[in-house]
Amino acid sequence: MEARSREFLQRLLGTISPSGYEREAALVWTEEAKTFAERVWVDAHGNAFAVVNQGGSPRVMLAGHMDEIGLMVTHIDDNGFLYFTGIGGWDPQILQGQRVWVRTREGRVSGVIGKKPIHLLKNEAREKVTKIEEMWIDIGAKDKEEAEKLVQIGDPVVLAHEPEELRNGLLVARGIDDKVGAFVVLEAARLLSQLTPKAEVYAVATVQEEVGLRGARTSAFAIDPKVGIAVDVEFATDFPTMDAEKKKLGAVELGKGPVVVRGANINPKVFDLFLSVAEERGIPHQVVGVPGGTGTDANVIQLTRAGVATGLLGVPNRYMHTPCEIVSLDDLENTFTLMAYAVERIDESMGFELL
Repeated sequence: MEARSREFLQRLLGTISPSGYEREAALVWTEEAKTFAERVWVDAHGNAFAVVNQGGSPRVMLAGHMDEIGLMVTHIDDNGFLYFTGIGGWDPQILQGQRVWVRTREGRVSGVIGKKPIHLLKNEAREKVTKIEEMWIDIGAKDKEEAEKLVQIGDPVVLAHEPEELRNGLLVARGIDDKVGAFVVLEAARLLSQLTPKAEVYAVATVQEEVGLRGARTSAFAIDPKVGIAVDVEFATDFPTMDAEKKKLGAVELGKGPVVVRGANINPKVFDLFLSVAEERGIPHQVVGVPGGTGTDANVIQLTRAGVATGLLGVPNRYMHTPCEIVSLDDLENTFTLMAYAVERIDESMGFELL
């Protein structure tokens, strides 16, 4: 992966962007898009758009959501402790004892998630998962008055983890789900700007996926594409305890390339296009079958207006919805490469009807 793309990925992953609070990520994404795209803007919902080959035909939408799971401050008690709720799907066991960043109007405020020490828990309590409402955030404030000078109700919170590269080309970060998708679609658009696509290509960093696929719904309606391709993370099954899951989800490994999804949510001709391009260009890839909706932006893109020919690429991801998600840098590059060369082939003569 080129140094510029790698640096962009690091900056994007370093933003605080829970669902409904994606502005930081959108600023980084649009700043990068302006270096090559012909048109860049953000809509009232917060979705960020970049267009290449403006005026081409047909319209193709590339979507990756830039929101991450997070927390929201809901109450400040008299002693200055912050209570919170989850934004998106959390395993409460992950939260205990974590350091956090609260994003406020004045910048980041550091804190920790507190709970009663194990020494003071009764035996039955030790065997239960601590609920979110039984935890709090300690920012070191001496009382409510001091806390309220720093933090407001509704401020978003994320776990305080920065991106870091591991061995063998692996990357660990929070918010990989799905800021890497937003990264992939923009990198695919960058590559397409150097190729000769016939289609007018809209790369979109969508918002609020983690709370109901909301940004993809509004952006797809606005674009009205003929083809819509979503990028999200896919469950890797290459770590301990996942043998049984392989029978349900398929065998997905880091470093073996993007996952090409097949099933009711996917147009068969878009699926075939991905496979033919991958095979011809020697791009490693994996296939999983999903019999119904995929739970990704592809769901609502497919159902927009009179229907959209939809595809879905997945980036294999270990430890999803934790602050330590892991992906392969090679998989990311292969995903945007496959996407770009597949889109380059789409023109007005291609029909996506089933008969």
